[in-house]
Amino acid sequence: MTAYTSYDQNVAKLEVRLVQQNNNRQRLAIIDQLASHYIYTDIQKAQALLKEQQGILEQYNYPDFKLNFHLNTAIVENQLYNYFLAEIHFVQAVDLLEERGAIKQQAEAYIDYAGTCMNLGKMDAATQLLKKAEKHLQLFPDEYLQARLVCREAYLNLHYSNYARAVELLLTADKQLTDLGSDLNIKDYYFLTLIHSGLGRIYGHNDEREQSIKSYLNVVNMCETMGMHSRLSWHYLNVGIACMSMNDIENAEVYFDKAIKIKDDVSQHARATAYSHLGYCNFQKRNFSKALLLYEKAEHLYKEKSPKDFHSFSILECWKGQLYADLGQRQQAIKHFQTSYAYAEIIDDYRQLSEVCKNFATFYAEQSEFKTAYEYLMEHDRMDELHSDQVNKRQRLELEVKYEAEKKEREAEKLKLEATKLQLKALRAQMNPHFMFNALNSIQHYITSNEVTLAAKYLSKFARLMRRSLEYSEQEIISLEQEIEFLKDYLEVNAKLRFGDRLDYQVSVDDEIEEDIFGVPTMIIQPYVENSIEHGLRPRENGLIKILFELEDDDTVVCIIQDNGVGRKRARELQSKSESYKKHKSMGTAITEKRLEILNVDNADRDFVRIIDLEDPETGDALGTRVEVRIPIIDLQLKQIAQEV
Repeated sequence: MTAYTSYDQNVAKLEVRLVQQNNNRQRLAIIDQLASHYIYTDIQKAQALLKEQQGILEQYNYPDFKLNFHLNTAIVENQLYNYFLAEIHFVQAVDLLEERGAIKQQAEAYIDYAGTCMNLGKMDAATQLLKKAEKHLQLFPDEYLQARLVCREAYLNLHYSNYARAVELLLTADKQLTDLGSDLNIKDYYFLTLIHSGLGRIYGHNDEREQSIKSYLNVVNMCETMGMHSRLSWHYLNVGIACMSMNDIENAEVYFDKAIKIKDDVSQHARATAYSHLGYCNFQKRNFSKALLLYEKAEHLYKEKSPKDFHSFSILECWKGQLYADLGQRQQAIKHFQTSYAYAEIIDDYRQLSEVCKNFATFYAEQSEFKTAYEYLMEHDRMDELHSDQVNKRQRLELEVKYEAEKKEREAEKLKLEATKLQLKALRAQMNPHFMFNALNSIQHYITSNEVTLAAKYLSKFARLMRRSLEYSEQEIISLEQEIEFLKDYLEVNAKLRFGDRLDYQVSVDDEIEEDIFGVPTMIIQPYVENSIEHGLRPRENGLIKILFELEDDDTVVCIIQDNGVGRKRARELQSKSESYKKHKSMGTAITEKRLEILNVDNADRDFVRIIDLEDPETGDALGTRVEVRIPIIDLQLKQIAQEV
């Protein structure tokens, strides 16, 4: 916690600087830093700062601060349980981020937004956001964000009651963060509270009560030490309920009382639940009048803030029924038990219905009304069976969801493995032996003809081509600039060493394309160029191949390879007759098309490669072939920035 102490001291210094600062631009920068702290520690201060920030941003256009305003406001609204408002700000923030292209910030926003989606019950949306974040982090790794991502994935599994997977992920996230040592910031500690709160919930579900209390106390200690009070009411409540489960009534009362008194957590639902449980503690201690008073307070808060929380109402009414039964007030006890049953029936809460029937049976047995007691006991058994069926049905659905998720993961891993294998196959297929033999043969001819300068020049080019081929085989992505340089060397070697100046070529790039920044899959174009040379241009005396790179959209570059060759029909005829043509198999293009399909798995319905036969409009004679290849691009500059941040 020493790192946090220095961080807290820095916050105090920022407060002093803010008071002394009159320049709006500088105030924005200070507010930005302070708000990112107070959104987890002091919601009221955060709201005041964000209000001032909003006022300044209405006068001046500072996109970076506007982005952070929406992100911080979204988190504040989420902390205040205003999930719909939080989503509005997250949507605006994500729009700005995707427009400005800050990759690591995008990943972080997706992870945060996913939490709000879970709170809204939008599990599919949360899943998609986490997939986006995961995709970004695969390209631009970040240990802190990776741990937060794993934490969110754990909560998704927790929602689907996949407790085994959830606990595995939570423990992984905990280790990932704690292994980072003293460099954690306030947000990392916030995620640690989520991790231990989730563990406490799972341990409680598995009846590992001591472990559950230990986890919840870890959360409380972190929150108290670091001043993170916005959800502290719930954390106190969790400790109290865990203590109750172990019949530790004294400590349970302490934490329920804390849950009620904490001011920074605005959750009235948490306070209502604390009042009801504190009432039950007093009931067990035979303090009936105090218990009733606390029950009434709980009911008032529930009706004010959660009027449709029928589960909580049912529990509260059942506890009231028990209390009046102990007081010997028969009609009041029956009335509250019946109300409890009615509330549980509204939501088909068979577990609670079973509990109410059990209390009814006990009540009538104590009244010596054994026939009625037996009937309620039978009803208890029936409801218990319905609850078991309900649980089994939910577990089947959860298993189906789990199976589908794991199936998709396996498919994704299979695709990655297949992509790697295909890449290696493609690289092996790119430099066919026929090309290499002719090139080396030509170099040998220069040497034997005593044309040393030309021999040295083309030997150097050939060696560079081979070196790059081996070097790039280790890389999944290279810059478009590197791809073009490789193609030029390949074409130069072909033109001079194989075709003796019977081949000419042109390579041009759209002005909108920044060759050194745009990344493309390694050596993705060469197989199509080779195919054009081998099948279209080899029979011609004056072959010409043009290669043009154009920007289609923010994510795609189109490469157009156009030749004045004999055309595909004539090439097939020659291939069927000529042994030399038969020796060249177009494996590279088939493999490359498969690579493009895998790389564009999210856009499977698009045509990644389009081949057009060029013909004379009057005679129908072949004028060559045009190939259009759509290539997914990555901004290498953003990748570099992300790795350095």
